[in-house]
Amino acid sequence: MRLFLKLFEPFLQWFYHCFDRIVINGYLSFLTREGNVVYFFRDVRGEPVLTKELLRQRTDAYQCWVENYAIKNRIPILWAEKGVRKKDWLAPSCQARQKAGRFGVYFILRSMEQGPTFAVRHPKFPTQDPNYRILRQQRSRYTHYYFYILDPLAGPMVLRVGSFLPFNVTGYFNGHNFIERELIRRKIQYHKDDNRFISVSDPQALQAAADALTGEILQERIDHWALILGPKFSLKERSLCGGLRRFYAVSQVEYCRNFIFKRSWPIQSIFRRSCELGAYLLTADRIAQLFGQRLTKRFKGKLQTVVERIEHGHHVLRAYCRNSFLKAYEKAPTFLRLELVSNNVKDFGLRKTLRYWNDLRTPFQQVTRALGRTSGAAPQCSRPVRRGRSLGQAGHPGQHQSRRHQTRAPPPDASDGSAAPEGQRQLAHLEHGQTPSHDTGPVLH
Repeated sequence: MRLFLKLFEPFLQWFYHCFDRIVINGYLSFLTREGNVVYFFRDVRGEPVLTKELLRQRTDAYQCWVENYAIKNRIPILWAEKGVRKKDWLAPSCQARQKAGRFGVYFILRSMEQGPTFAVRHPKFPTQDPNYRILRQQRSRYTHYYFYILDPLAGPMVLRVGSFLPFNVTGYFNGHNFIERELIRRKIQYHKDDNRFISVSDPQALQAAADALTGEILQERIDHWALILGPKFSLKERSLCGGLRRFYAVSQVEYCRNFIFKRSWPIQSIFRRSCELGAYLLTADRIAQLFGQRLTKRFKGKLQTVVERIEHGHHVLRAYCRNSFLKAYEKAPTFLRLELVSNNVKDFGLRKTLRYWNDLRTPFQQVTRALGRTSGAAPQCSRPVRRGRSLGQAGHPGQHQSRRHQTRAPPPDASDGSAAPEGQRQLAHLEHGQTPSHDTGPVLH
């Protein structure tokens, strides 16, 4: 990472690193076991026979409550449409509430999705107890509610609640939204576009706000809204069932390093060259080193490097390892993002529960820092790719350029005498041990 910053410091404005997308699953652990569900209805609720209609009563009661809640608070509630991006569709409503300082639920979507539930079956053979029933876990399609919330601490977030037992919840957060709320609270000026910060008056304060996101904050916010918007249980039910408290586990987490350049041409040269050499150099051994894994005969999962084009002229470099992958892409003409996406933190030897959330930061920083070192080492083996050249037109290391390209005058600030020799001089300083003392934190121009 120091090599990357040292080589491209003349072209950088500032940089920061933070958590991005966060998905957390919440479970009522007491109601996830068949025996506890039978105990809940027979001994706590006093129902002698467990039937499908009895399970349906809890679902109907909750769905009726959601409908009344939407009517009482004048919240639109609609079925989700296929092919419509909900984030773009609801962005104007969220921005209007942010400007007005109105927090709470501003939209509810219904969606038919698969989820865990229970099925009641009659025994195959006669038993002495006529009320005996068999309860089995299964997955089926039923209604899920997506509550779009503007939280005063976490910013825009989404809470998904299943309408059938065991009433699992899922919280969707974004680290950039949390940073934005922290900057507003500290009265720091900033400019944010979608899921990125373009400028800020105090970069150190922004990095401090990013580091302030903890597992306690996430659990407190999801607990708060799950209590308000989730299914309700009486005091007797909670006292006899161990409190009916939810257990939270990390389902997906993204950690990103963001580099904001002064102009667009350096990022195009760096990224295109990194894609070319990354697809060639990021072998299985190198990917395993980036993720801190050991390649053995028992290793399961894929090790793969691909370059995808999501839009015309925009490419994404991805390196897959088991249930995680690294990606580098241009978020904007002057914005480069290196991101780690993990769908199972156990691949890094970590635990999923939120109490161990703070343990995620260090290994994720190490992986993204290693990707930064690889990205910084790739462009130095050849001259920068000039503006206007496509991904396939960039020359390979050692390939001779035509006489016309050798004698053409380079553009301002991107000449061979300012970009490549500057990087070579900085690389020589690195070889003599003159490395900068900072590796994290926005301390550039």
